[in-house]
Amino acid sequence: MTKNEIYTKMSEAIVAGDRQAARALAEEAVRSGFDLLEVVEQGYMPGIQRVGALWEEGEYFLPELITSAEAMKSAMAVLNPELNRREGVNRAGARVIIGTVEGDIHDIGKNLVASMLQAGGFEVTDLGVDVKLERFIEAADAAGAGLICLSALLTTTMTNQRRFLELLKERGLRGKYKVLVGGAPASRKWAEEIGADGFAENAVAAVKAAKALAGLA
Repeated sequence: MTKNEIYTKMSEAIVAGDRQAARALAEEAVRSGFDLLEVVEQGYMPGIQRVGALWEEGEYFLPELITSAEAMKSAMAVLNPELNRREGVNRAGARVIIGTVEGDIHDIGKNLVASMLQAGGFEVTDLGVDVKLERFIEAADAAGAGLICLSALLTTTMTNQRRFLELLKERGLRGKYKVLVGGAPASRKWAEEIGADGFAENAVAAVKAAKALAGLA
């Protein structure tokens, strides 16, 4: 197969949600000494972008989105270690901290957003659920992350998104981090009200918003 044919198959594997094919093609790219940044940008990214388009068009639903994101993660599990070894740099130039805020143990939506962010080219640190607000700052500082994503699935816990923005201001860190909020009770109006930098209503929108905030759009 030519390089372009391999790239086409990579894209097709992501659209089909074929984890085995996505991983096998990534392994072949590593063995063949391909430029792995090019592999991601020309092979896999067109696939995940197509998945996002199909989602927005109503052709793909949550199960398809999840399987495609998992296929992308499978490929990146092969490529990331080799990328780091060869390049010594973060592929997307952006690191993200994500978690569900203190008092909230819901994680399905947050997990999908984390997977899609990884598929979209971000280096993601997922703190899990019921995350204390201070922990987000500690993790962002340790990872050198510029973007923090806060998920809340309850109206009673979404107020912690506001508290987090207030905490950043109190510590003089508001200008250091971009903050993206999401979750069932959240809205664009809510994001504006609490002074967040962005809002995403679903995983595809989260990737777009994150890229815009990171200057990668």
